[in-house]
Amino acid sequence: MTGVLPIALEEATKVIQALLKAGKEYVGIMKLHEDVPEVRIREVSSEFQGKIYQRPPFRASVKRTLRVRAIYYFEILEVEGRNILFKVGCEAGTYIRKLIHDIGKALGCGAHMQELRRIRAGPLTEDSGLVTLHDVLYLYGRWKETREIGFLRRFIMPMEKTLEFLPKVFIKDSAVDAICHGAHLTAPGITYIETGIKPMDTVAIFTLKGEAVALGRAEVSTEEMLKATHGIMVKTERVLMPRGIYPKMWR
Repeated sequence: MTGVLPIALEEATKVIQALLKAGKEYVGIMKLHEDVPEVRIREVSSEFQGKIYQRPPFRASVKRTLRVRAIYYFEILEVEGRNILFKVGCEAGTYIRKLIHDIGKALGCGAHMQELRRIRAGPLTEDSGLVTLHDVLYLYGRWKETREIGFLRRFIMPMEKTLEFLPKVFIKDSAVDAICHGAHLTAPGITYIETGIKPMDTVAIFTLKGEAVALGRAEVSTEEMLKATHGIMVKTERVLMPRGIYPKMWR
């Protein structure tokens, strides 16, 4: 498999767990074992959208228990003989190789995945600054020679970029250091909130300057946060910003 693989450095490794839960998008080639009419291929493939049952393959690194995964879309892009070019958007933890195997079984001819490329992982796409390891080696070498920060910025992006898919809560400067010390976010510390937050959602807590402070679990909905004057709105689960960046304004 080729394509998008997020790699985190230093403190940014703290956001990887959240990123792993984000949706993925792939393009690939499904190889049928027998000839099947194109209309039949499209008909059966459309049945593998929405919630599906899937058991991880034998070579998977997780327990092989039956589980439910969401297939947001499965598009047939091109059919050439037994080679089917497809694009699929899916929930994290979906095994595309197993999905292709199951489609082959439903077609009655069998199929296997011949090629696969991940083109999106959460908010990160091939257009988001995708580089090869050769690019990294070259750009790092140029930075060592010149000390021009622009070379590093060609392949290192702010960790805030990886949190674009999460709903956000923006807080007052006076609340930042308390959150950095592990405090939960209460209503008085909130400045404004994105819509659509539901209880138990993972949310990103940001400063007014757009800096990531922490990841947390929403206790109430957006509407309830807007009305609240006291109480815990978000329980802090993962602090991202080092302590002391903002002045201490709590006791």
